[in-house]
Amino acid sequence: MRTLGNVLWFLLAGWWLALAYALAGIIACLLIITIPFGIASFRLAAYVLWPFGRRTEFRRDAGALSMLGNILWILVLGWELAIAHLVAGFLLCLTIVGIPFGIACWKMVPLALLPLGQRIVPIRHPAEDPFAAAPGAPR
Repeated sequence: MRTLGNVLWFLLAGWWLALAYALAGIIACLLIITIPFGIASFRLAAYVLWPFGRRTEFRRDAGALSMLGNILWILVLGWELAIAHLVAGFLLCLTIVGIPFGIACWKMVPLALLPLGQRIVPIRHPAEDPFAAAPGAPR
């Protein structure tokens, strides 16, 4: 079911959101000091391209520099990516099939605003997976 969700996500919104993150990463890599922003943007582009079956979590070792970098990120590139997620979520919610994807898109807004100090991890427990079948349901 995750694969079907990822394919539909890719076709409906994933490819152009990943393109926006990749463009932000290229812009961030123009200066040496902003290369960490570019790396974070490329990592998020891969996540936005194929998100189901993975989740994000804050790293416990992220410190004050990460917080300062997130503030700078919001001012320079983060708000544009957050608006892209909001618009994509609205457009996806215009159809019944797109409503779950629109909600998933809106859940990525905080990630677009605060990418530093985040890491992408696979979902290991079925309760964490919104596309997992209910216990006892046929697969």
